[in-house]
Amino acid sequence: MPERFQLSPNSLNLYLECPCCFWMDKKKGIKRPPPYPYALNSAIDVLLKEEFDEFRQKGEKHPLMREINAKLFSNQKLLDQWRDNFSGIRYFDRKINATLFGAVDDVLEFPDKKLAPLDYKSTGSKVANVYDRFQIQMDVYTYLLEKNGFSTPRKGYLAFYVVDKTNGFKDRLPFKKEMHEIDTNPDDVEELFKGAINILKKETPPVHSRDCKFSAWYKGAQKYDK
Repeated sequence: MPERFQLSPNSLNLYLECPCCFWMDKKKGIKRPPPYPYALNSAIDVLLKEEFDEFRQKGEKHPLMREINAKLFSNQKLLDQWRDNFSGIRYFDRKINATLFGAVDDVLEFPDKKLAPLDYKSTGSKVANVYDRFQIQMDVYTYLLEKNGFSTPRKGYLAFYVVDKTNGFKDRLPFKKEMHEIDTNPDDVEELFKGAINILKKETPPVHSRDCKFSAWYKGAQKYDK
């Protein structure tokens, strides 16, 4: 029976960064050395979900949404399912025998019932940057919403919380808040998904990307995998 793979936006970003690292991760379970844990980012993410949920329960818009003609998605039970890392919002493609899934932070609902993904981003950088991996993430979420029968405006929203370093710490971590709207391209996701799965169907790994910083590490790791 052929293997049934399950991919996420992070998986697709890894595939784009380096097909070999992606293959080793999904086929052999050999992962790149993990970065430092983002404990502070995770804590902020939890607090923001609680904050946005409070506005949702009151039927009010969050202040960051004042220029968006939308409300917070009102179905808390379904949102909690979509937020869960073990369930998320998902789509099984029978043609390639694989699942694509993602765990959203939040969802906006427009007057015409269209839904758009909202993701919280916290950063210590001076400015908010919309990186390519954020674009892929929003593209995938839009694709998954559409595959689950929802209409979308093909927009994604990034709520940035940028650490404000102007007045020091003083036992509190102040943030500058800004909302970014980006166009999403769900039509690109299907080919990306298929391409990634086709790589995994191969019995041998592809070559590392030229700029992959982990190729030497993998060569060492493979010696211990034999």
